[in-house]
Amino acid sequence: MPEENQNDPNASMTRGERIRAAARTLRTPRTASWVANETEVSVKTAQKYLDQLVEDNVLRKIEQGDQTLYCVDQLMATYREVAALQREHSREELTSALDSMRSKITDWKQSYNVETPGELRASIADLDDTDEVEARREVASEWEHLADRLPVVRAALNEYDWATKRDSISA
Repeated sequence: MPEENQNDPNASMTRGERIRAAARTLRTPRTASWVANETEVSVKTAQKYLDQLVEDNVLRKIEQGDQTLYCVDQLMATYREVAALQREHSREELTSALDSMRSKITDWKQSYNVETPGELRASIADLDDTDEVEARREVASEWEHLADRLPVVRAALNEYDWATKRDSISA
C-alpha cells in the first residue's frame, strides 16, 4: 500500500462504502458528479449507490433545472433519531435531558442578558478579552445545538408510549 494511503481512513473502504459515508454528510444538495469526485469513483457508480440510498429513504433526490441533486433526507433522519432516543433512553432520562437543556439555555439568557445565540454572537463585537470572546462563541454554538435538539427530544417524549407499544410488537 502506498504511504499516502496509510493515514487515509477511506483507503480500506469499498467504493460503495465510500459513497455511502460521503452521502450521509450531504447537508447541502450535491450532484452525483460531485460525490464521484469526492469519493474517487465514476459518476455512474456514484449515481448507482446514491439512487439506492434514495430508495432506502436515506437521501432525497432533487431535480433543479437540468441537474439532479442529492442530500440527506432530514425528515427521515429526524424520525430515525427520535426512534433511537425512544429505544435507548427511558422516559425519565429524556425528561431529565430536556430539563437540563432548557436550564442551560435559561442560564445563558440570564448570564449574558440576551435572548438568542445570535444576540450572544453579536455581543462579541463589544469585547476585547479574547478568552471571553472564545467562551461566548462556544456558548452560542452549544446553544444553537441544544435549540436544534430540543424539538427532537420533545418529539421522542410526546410519542414515547405509542412508540414503545409499537416497538414491542413481535412477529
